[in-house]
Amino acid sequence: MVLVTDSHIKLLKMKAISNRIYGSPKEVLELINASKPQPKENELLIKIKATTINDYDWSIARGKPYIYRLLFGLFKPKNLIPGMELAGVVEAIGSNVQGFQIGDEVFGDISDYGFGTFAEYIAINEKAVIHKPKSLSFEEAAAIPHAGLLAWQGLLNYGKITKQQKVLINGGGGGVGTLGLQIAKMYDCHVTGVDATSKLNIMKDLGYDHVIDYKQTDFTKNGEKYDLILDCKTKRSVFSFLKSLSPTGRYITIGGDLNKILGVVVWGTIISLFSLKKLALLPLKPNEGLKKVTELFLQGKLKCQIDGPHPLEDIPKLVQYFGDGEHKGKIVVSIY
Repeated sequence: MVLVTDSHIKLLKMKAISNRIYGSPKEVLELINASKPQPKENELLIKIKATTINDYDWSIARGKPYIYRLLFGLFKPKNLIPGMELAGVVEAIGSNVQGFQIGDEVFGDISDYGFGTFAEYIAINEKAVIHKPKSLSFEEAAAIPHAGLLAWQGLLNYGKITKQQKVLINGGGGGVGTLGLQIAKMYDCHVTGVDATSKLNIMKDLGYDHVIDYKQTDFTKNGEKYDLILDCKTKRSVFSFLKSLSPTGRYITIGGDLNKILGVVVWGTIISLFSLKKLALLPLKPNEGLKKVTELFLQGKLKCQIDGPHPLEDIPKLVQYFGDGEHKGKIVVSIY
């Protein structure tokens, strides 16, 4: 007979944030003791040191927009532990793992392979992460993959940014916006940021040439024309953006109201047939370009604007905080 002690039981458990039903994040997200996962043959067991809050977490907690329930569970979430971004240390490896060893520090956006980073541990396919440079803290590394690549792919791959353009970032004070500003400045662009009153001073300090309080001014009605718009908070009709674009301008949405985003997809395709203006939704490719973006951080050309770090148990109110749009930069959670 094998004697199972309290210490053994503790080793098999971990703290995690559970999402059992849909609703208000502060009410439906709860701290629980969950079973510690074990890696399958192609998986890594990662001790998570830091994670972040993203739009998926806000949507999954509420089950809204309702179309997301087709992906995440019709009546309740399929994946009880949310979270899609991490930085941590490999604690165990599956039998077929090739690229990692125990003790390696890793980070990445794991959404191509699942969710579950709101926890002390996760078992995930080795392709979901890359090696973390030692000179980056876990908090910095966790803040980079999703927001950094939304900004990078949005401005470069789809926005085709060039030198000295006139750029506007809607949602300029969040994680994507603050990194997008820095990328645009690498191209000597004149950058306008749109966000809430509480963020404007920080945005000015970060280097925005001009800031707009969205509650006071509708940037689509002020007569200004932009060569490139990166929209993190799409809430207007596709036709309103046309008025704000230069004759060859590009508008890229990375998130916002689903109906408005669908309008960009449908009408953007049609408009491009009759105009030099381009409107598109960014279909993010997780971790594609992450090594290049990380090099820019290591060179000091990009820096994280971190809101936090916060403790694991604060995640329910942090998801609401994200949804309310009050965060300044990227919301980061430390798990030690």
